[in-house]
Amino acid sequence: MKQKNRLHPFLLSAVLVSLAFCGALSGQAQAQELRVATAYKLMTLDPHYANLNENTSLLSHIYERLVYQDEQLNLKPGLATSWERLSDTQWRFRLRENVRFQDGSPFTANDVVYTIERIRDFLKPPSGGFQSYVSGIKSVSAPDPLTVIIETKTSAPTLPLAFSSIFIMPKPPVGFRTTEELNAETPPVGTGPYKFAGWSSGETLKLARNDDYWGGKPAWPTVTFRVIESPAARVAALTTGEVDVADAIPARDVGALKQRGAKIESVGAARVNFLQFDVASETLPGVTDKSGEPIANPFRNPMVRKALAMATDRGILTDKILAGYGTPASQLFPAGLPGTSANLVASPPKYDEAKALLAKAGYPDGFNLVLAGPAGRYPGDGETLQAVAQSWARIGVTVRPIAAPFSVFNTKRAAGEYAVWYGGCSGEAVDIMLDALLASPDPERGTGALNYGNYRNEAFDKMLARAESIREGPERNRALADATEFVMADQPIIPLYHFHHIVGHGKRVGSYVMHPRGWTTAMQTLPATE
Repeated sequence: MKQKNRLHPFLLSAVLVSLAFCGALSGQAQAQELRVATAYKLMTLDPHYANLNENTSLLSHIYERLVYQDEQLNLKPGLATSWERLSDTQWRFRLRENVRFQDGSPFTANDVVYTIERIRDFLKPPSGGFQSYVSGIKSVSAPDPLTVIIETKTSAPTLPLAFSSIFIMPKPPVGFRTTEELNAETPPVGTGPYKFAGWSSGETLKLARNDDYWGGKPAWPTVTFRVIESPAARVAALTTGEVDVADAIPARDVGALKQRGAKIESVGAARVNFLQFDVASETLPGVTDKSGEPIANPFRNPMVRKALAMATDRGILTDKILAGYGTPASQLFPAGLPGTSANLVASPPKYDEAKALLAKAGYPDGFNLVLAGPAGRYPGDGETLQAVAQSWARIGVTVRPIAAPFSVFNTKRAAGEYAVWYGGCSGEAVDIMLDALLASPDPERGTGALNYGNYRNEAFDKMLARAESIREGPERNRALADATEFVMADQPIIPLYHFHHIVGHGKRVGSYVMHPRGWTTAMQTLPATE
């Protein structure tokens, strides 16, 4: 099967570089430094350590992928110019000629082999956040410098899509580079449009133009990303002209920014924000009866989870908190996208029915809990915690919301210190998100990377595995929709909304191309003409 430059029109992108941008630069005025205020806090310079937007968005300036998706979400050649399925378990990728890494060394098939083997065989948890993309690869070889042959353990009909999520690293002379080496010793080197120029963890990332970039000279000679986790501070920095671009703008600030002359861009996000339960532990921190005494984990009972879902007012979240820049969610991707179910619809709250179901589950008086979430990571995250608390109070569940910086929240969530929490998930396709969020944790299969609640459902796992064995098309989409309906009937999470990405930019920026992935890059940003 020959490579096809298409994909269903709302799949998420993993790469935001558009070659058309580079061709347009001849008509642009000479740009200087681009200053960006971002909510993304770069955690590591290792491009394979963690599959988080904090890392992938910023490191996409330095590193590239074999395949990417453009702003219309179609699969496009990247470092690979074509790909062909030779059999159910074998693919051949042809690589781009005359590409060099930023240190001048040539890009070859050996670098692809090294990258796959580093992720699959060398990195171990808690690193190795990309292992799910390559765990099904049996072998990878380089018959010549511009050809890669990949043999998979089972049928892999969507393998090219997986490579839209993997940054290619240069092969070192010996062994594998460690995360510690990448963070502390030598600057990261990729084939991307910008070179690494400096990094202060959690504060700034400085980039310099790669004048030898194979795709053409980038617009901005230098780029500085300032990590500003507070949404109000990002808005203030854009308002005063301290920065040229600010991402993750709260919907409530859009009107005021427009009045001050800022331009606003937005796009619907093919992702979901949700509430997730710990369904495995026998007891949970912060969960008590109304007298304050610890109780057995109520979330192991599906009726409790369903009652809380019925008592969640998604309309307040999207209409009030997101000011219309979002849609209520009933599943992982917005309805109508490939692999989603038309039968799952977000309903208004049903408090009486929810209270009755909670009583049937054995909690007629409700109970107390702590609801955790990150602060300033997602649009309206703090307000969402408060709104959910108010909704659940109407059925007798008393909620104490707590918000923490994402790094703190992420560490505590992974350590099992929360009973129920607010989070977000994105991916290149519905099945990737189902694998990460709801499939049983299985290092061998690479599933359950975001299943912090340790939800396990063998029947769902089998349905999902069957769907993933089907080639892209209507039959696969129906199978994924069936699996989604089946698992959501058990309510392991409560989907809340699909928010819109909102970015503001000032007068030095001529245009900014939004993307459903929500990354913030210099490649999306063109300078204003004089």
